[in-house]
Amino acid sequence: MRVLVTGGAGFIGSHVVDAFVADGHEVRVLDALLPAVHPVGSTPRLPDGVEFSHGDVRDPAAVDRALDGVEAVCHQGAMVGLGIDVQDMPEYAGINGLGTAVLLAAMARADVGRLVLASSMVVYGEGRYECPVDGVVPAAPRRRADLDAGRFEPPCPTCGRQLAWGTVGEETPTDPRNTYAATKLHQEHLAAAWAASTGGGAIALRYHNVYGPHMPRDTPYSGVAAIFRSALETGHAPRVFEDGGQQRDFVHVTDVARANLRALLAPPPDAALRAYNVASGHPHTVGDMARALAAAFGGPDPQITGEYRIGDVRHVVASPARAERELDFRAEVTFADGMRAFATAPLRPAP
Repeated sequence: MRVLVTGGAGFIGSHVVDAFVADGHEVRVLDALLPAVHPVGSTPRLPDGVEFSHGDVRDPAAVDRALDGVEAVCHQGAMVGLGIDVQDMPEYAGINGLGTAVLLAAMARADVGRLVLASSMVVYGEGRYECPVDGVVPAAPRRRADLDAGRFEPPCPTCGRQLAWGTVGEETPTDPRNTYAATKLHQEHLAAAWAASTGGGAIALRYHNVYGPHMPRDTPYSGVAAIFRSALETGHAPRVFEDGGQQRDFVHVTDVARANLRALLAPPPDAALRAYNVASGHPHTVGDMARALAAAFGGPDPQITGEYRIGDVRHVVASPARAERELDFRAEVTFADGMRAFATAPLRPAP
């Protein structure tokens, strides 16, 4: 199959390209090499035979050229992470929202009807919670006063009691709580509208906390695993926000790449868009991850800071059951093995 991978020179995108090529597909990459994540003048790390097109997904002419002769699109190109502050909003909306709209319009012109979209677990906001009195409830937004006082667990919105977290399935109502999350959900809505209008098929892969070789070094848009690795390399303790008890599902990038391959080869969904959690199914806390990395690297031990970021969520843990059932996808890299390897894996040079 001839496949266009947008953002294919990036962290996750480059691993997706590797997986597609290894499976015998012809791959073209469209990437703007934005300086937020790519050093100026850097050369993309791509396998032999992959065609590289330097262009911005917001540029209709560049996208039209990149789609020539393509049978499917794997849309990895996006601005990721929490960023710096609300001044990032226009760029997030432009790259993630407008860029996706430009791509989808061009796919309709080129009669390309197959899309795999890189989405994110951030569309869920806080995960699934249950109150001992009121049952399953949406978590109330966390208040600055509580966070300042070290009360990090979201309360029951009805009675204020402590909630117990659970796993979220794809049917869980979405509740984006920061700019990045809002734009990732917007991508899903645009893809669903495109599929309904054109008869195309769209699969959205909701990645959980992805880590692995070639993550970008410590930038405002890095994942927490890369931030901790960068600290360790400079001899500093990883600084763990809140109390370190935030539950996450850390999934290795090679597993994420395999999920993309499974989605590419899967039959088109009956609905306009079908979403899948891409997760290991074995949650760990952020503190667990920091300690595992520090131990594998040889220290120093993590520092629990009590700091917080508005827009961060407390717990979000996914059920991987739908992806196992419908895509035959199961994560293979264990947390222990993955963190041990990541402690010394190469990172992308800082921009």
